[in-house]
Amino acid sequence: FSLPAASAVVSLPGRWIGILVLYTVHKGQFNCSGGGLLHSYLLGLIILLASIICALSALVYVSMQGTISNPGPRKSLPKILYTRLLLYFPEFIWAVVGAVWVSDNSVQCEKTVINGVIGTVIASWIIIVFTIIGVLIVFDPLGGKKTFYLPEGASRNLESSQSGQLLFNVKSSATRVWEKRIRLLCCCIVQDDDHRVAFTSIAELFRSYFSDTDLVPSDIAAGLILLHQEQDKMENCPKEPEEVLCHSPSSLVTDDLDVELENAAHYMLFAAAAYGWPYYVYTNPYTALCKLNGDCCRNRPTDSDIMGSDRHNFHFGSILKITGLQYRDFIHISFHNKIYEIPFFVALDHKKEAIVVAVRGTLSFEDILTDLSADCEDLTLEEVLENGFVHKGITQAANYIYRKLINDGILNQAFTIAPEYKLVIVGHSLGGGTASILAIMLRNSFPTLRCYAFSPPGGLLSKSLADYTKHFIVSVIVGKDLVARLSMPNMEDLKRRIVRIVANCNRPKYQILLRGCWYEVFGGDPDDFPTELDGRSQDALSQPLLAEESLMVHRSPSYNALEEEPHLNSPPQYPHLYLPGKIIHIVEECSSRRLCSSDIKYTARWSNETVFSSILISPKMITDHMPDIVLKALNSLSQEHGSCLSC
Repeated sequence: FSLPAASAVVSLPGRWIGILVLYTVHKGQFNCSGGGLLHSYLLGLIILLASIICALSALVYVSMQGTISNPGPRKSLPKILYTRLLLYFPEFIWAVVGAVWVSDNSVQCEKTVINGVIGTVIASWIIIVFTIIGVLIVFDPLGGKKTFYLPEGASRNLESSQSGQLLFNVKSSATRVWEKRIRLLCCCIVQDDDHRVAFTSIAELFRSYFSDTDLVPSDIAAGLILLHQEQDKMENCPKEPEEVLCHSPSSLVTDDLDVELENAAHYMLFAAAAYGWPYYVYTNPYTALCKLNGDCCRNRPTDSDIMGSDRHNFHFGSILKITGLQYRDFIHISFHNKIYEIPFFVALDHKKEAIVVAVRGTLSFEDILTDLSADCEDLTLEEVLENGFVHKGITQAANYIYRKLINDGILNQAFTIAPEYKLVIVGHSLGGGTASILAIMLRNSFPTLRCYAFSPPGGLLSKSLADYTKHFIVSVIVGKDLVARLSMPNMEDLKRRIVRIVANCNRPKYQILLRGCWYEVFGGDPDDFPTELDGRSQDALSQPLLAEESLMVHRSPSYNALEEEPHLNSPPQYPHLYLPGKIIHIVEECSSRRLCSSDIKYTARWSNETVFSSILISPKMITDHMPDIVLKALNSLSQEHGSCLSC
């Protein structure tokens, strides 16, 4: 509460002084019509605001005591919080009184006084409305019910007992709470049976992930700040000689890498073009709309070639400008977008003699729901010895495109026009994951198929499928891309790391947040926060501290899967899933880690899936995922290789 209360304490005194000045200047001039009520209103408001400022000041002071895992010095905080809550009732009544006085047409007081009261009333209602919204967002209806989750090792056959019924009710309540939140966020989209199934699945995922911790959003922010600084300390340490040698590829591997980088830079244009006009406007903010407006009235392919809405021809016009292709080069374009059904297009690439299937990444609420449908399902292939697990939502999206390409004869039409061309499937983000699974499905029918997945989601394929795809899929990852490291085991590992570092830090949370913001914006050396881990032996470090245990209500099933071998008959709900194919990792070389750095130079190397087994915290963990950054990095490496060849 320290930072929100402090911001209120900073803003309220100015308002209080203004009302006090207004009351003092016009103290003897309240004999106008409605002046009696105005006198009582201003006097009561001065006393009320003074009480609120005192309560908030006490709230700030008490909130700053102790640490995240040591709430003892803050034991008086609930009383102060309830006091502030009680003050909302007279504040609401005074806001109503002020609104009534302002709306009274019979009031004949000075215009300055009326304007001052109007400003005060508006400010009061703004504060009340934002307070209600804030409470609705952060309020947890479950409250202390999380502690009723059964501890690990308890009997699982409790459905008929009172404890089992209580556990079932709490889990159901938690799932319903998350489902209502998701429905509220997606209230602007048309909801059908697929949406309802997805809402329930995603709600269950969030329930299982957040049910075992007692952390608030500011605790998570503090943990991310501490992890980032700890990570930067580790990166500044000199590397072991063995670690340096393992990244020294042979000339044959380097030649292969250069060829793939040149191909990736070419096909990334198609993956970026699949985003349509939003990407084109984002990368050309000053000229895009003018250029698109000039093309909106030109001829376009017949309606049978295009599915979905493309008002004013903006999407297709953007695709033409980004790829540099002609109208006749496009076989099929789909802008249709629903949950598990994402846009894509099929085009002829005469430069590389390829039929390109480009799948769009995440750009709508429906796409986000597809991303978050992270349950696992089986994908059985004859060539793979073991049955593979895949991401459920992305697999359903790949199935949709597969049916369109095969059942609707789109690929047959393309190969009828260009029978000697090869098939290439590309996509970025969600499109990259969908393209990878689609390539697996089409591999039997098109043995020479190639797939380029740019920044695909990390939790995509099981180990057997990931190894199988190394023959025909290339994944391209830039820097510390968050999405390429997203998987349920990695998220559980991140939660464990946050709990551990937050629980063992001996600094108040407000200091962590303030210093962390300064570090993220202005840089400098990482703070050396003292922790309870300092001075402990290696054996002791493997045991959780009391503070750490206090923040973990219980362990979720996926959390347990990280440290224990699953039983043969009961596999974990979220097994380890990996990136598809061979992986090209592009990192910055000799550049600042700050967002505003310029003159960035990139280097690329072949990598493996274990490098992406942990989420890295960085200001660029989001920007490194953006399609324009990926394209910029690939173009930089491709141009550098071209200049070396010319020399």
